[in-house]
Amino acid sequence: MVLAAIICAAPLAARAQQAPPSPRNEPPAAPRGHDMHDMHGMSDTTADSAKRPAAAGSMAMPGMHDGMAMPIPMPKGMPMMPGLVGLVPPVTPFLPGAGVDPARLPEAKPAELTPLKDGDTLDLNATMVRRTLKGRAVVMYGFNGQVPGPLIRVPQNATITVRFHNRIDLPSAVHWHGVRLDNRSDGVPGVTQEAVAPGGSFVYHVHFPDAGLYWYHPHVREDIEQAMGLFGNLLVDAPDPEYYSPANREQVLILDDLLVNADTLVSFGKEGPDFALMGRVGNLLLVNGEPRYTLRVKMGEVVRFYLTNASSARTYNLSFGSAAMKVLASDVSRFEREEWVRSVVLAPAERYIVEVRFDRPGRYALVNAVQAINHYRGEFEPEVDTLGMVTVDSAPATPDYGRQFATLRANAAVSRDIDRYRPYFDKAPDKQLTLTVRTNALPLATVQFMTIDTAYYAPVEWVDGMPDMNWLSTSAQVQWIIRDDATGKENVDIDWHVAQGSVVKLRIVNDPKSFHPMQHPIHLHGQRMLVVARDGVATRNLVWKDTAIIPVGSTVDLLIDASNPGDWMLHCHIAEHLGAGMMTVLHVDPPSGARRK
Repeated sequence: MVLAAIICAAPLAARAQQAPPSPRNEPPAAPRGHDMHDMHGMSDTTADSAKRPAAAGSMAMPGMHDGMAMPIPMPKGMPMMPGLVGLVPPVTPFLPGAGVDPARLPEAKPAELTPLKDGDTLDLNATMVRRTLKGRAVVMYGFNGQVPGPLIRVPQNATITVRFHNRIDLPSAVHWHGVRLDNRSDGVPGVTQEAVAPGGSFVYHVHFPDAGLYWYHPHVREDIEQAMGLFGNLLVDAPDPEYYSPANREQVLILDDLLVNADTLVSFGKEGPDFALMGRVGNLLLVNGEPRYTLRVKMGEVVRFYLTNASSARTYNLSFGSAAMKVLASDVSRFEREEWVRSVVLAPAERYIVEVRFDRPGRYALVNAVQAINHYRGEFEPEVDTLGMVTVDSAPATPDYGRQFATLRANAAVSRDIDRYRPYFDKAPDKQLTLTVRTNALPLATVQFMTIDTAYYAPVEWVDGMPDMNWLSTSAQVQWIIRDDATGKENVDIDWHVAQGSVVKLRIVNDPKSFHPMQHPIHLHGQRMLVVARDGVATRNLVWKDTAIIPVGSTVDLLIDASNPGDWMLHCHIAEHLGAGMMTVLHVDPPSGARRK
């Protein structure tokens, strides 16, 4: 079953259907139920220059945010814990472009389609741009002046050259997420290259062996640079014109969120990430960089949506009202079989390709329907965010692809490819990793509260149910851990080597008894993998992935096709967890004497 991972772990998640849902033009009811990433020498001139005296009753600490003891908005009806009033995170506040007048910067443009062919070269510039949030101009980042960055579209098996130029106020680099490319171009400072200093450049050679949907983003302080607009999509077209069934149109939607207080961006930690417990969950949800997505279609149109989650920490549960939807593909391939779904769950960095048919006139809301948790009251409650609206006219679509849409195709080529790996599904794990956390020097009230709070937990936390405690936690106080059960080594100390061409079974356990149990989207660079089982239940409909969500308390078995030589990061894709150390490296060693990429 599609999305079995979330279905098994959290009853509120997307559930596959045997037939399309009945068409009703209203939003669905919300589900119910209970290092290499530091600032690399960022200068003091880049820090927020507004240093005001501490507010009365607050503690004078380096992290005083504009003299406010609590600049982040609390959810309605949720008070700040008395023991935390007056505290601020022990970091210096940072926002892009300190001292830069936004009016002097170009307004960010929407992503422009950039078709490239084999052998082409693209200049990709990371620059400061002006964006308007709730009527206020602010300094943010963009690739080539666009947010999202250019939509790069290439044919499968093409190789392009990308000349990256860093024109922002932080060191940077570009990672080509999900692409099984030459290791030297993976874009990871400290592993495959040095960070590109402000004013510097780097040349990437990007080969695309797999059709599908990918994306690119920095691999330096993702919690800042990615959140501030440095991300974009890659569409890789298969040579087979019938790779997908026909659709009337295509839409590429990249989701992200920003944390704002009224019309002001909430600043970041200069020395390291704040919001280190849960990750920075924004309160302004965006589609393609804008707070409201709109689309107008004709009755009966089939729209193919390419969905990417570029948020730092938020997991989405997306649907288009009552419109019939089927899922076709995820990170690195199509599914073995297409399936009807009511919604799709996207953890940070995941991609899904779906088709939706709007068969009746009216308005269909694109919604994120989740189960929120209030940690103070210990209660779950539904939460529905409307991200956009699709308006369906009464004029019929031409051509009419209703018959093709109603057919659930089996992808025999995908199954044949996976058949080579099925003999390894039931073998013992080659390695077992446990995901957990270690803390120090957190405020006493946070420690006391978390001791009580972890008496219950959600397999997936969809919202930030404790923003005051989360804001006050930094990467100096919170260390997220990937632990090798066999050796006890953690994070970058794990020395993991496998032979090129081997098939590796990795078991990951998410410790439910840690200080703060939380789901982790685990991403492996440069390889592809199958989620073959969750909590002992075999996956029935497989798809090649590069990112897999590990819910709290779950045990997930991944089968890695270790075919691409080099040194490849494995890490949590919650940006603040990565910044708090949750990463290791998988060394895929070529045969002795072979030239290493």
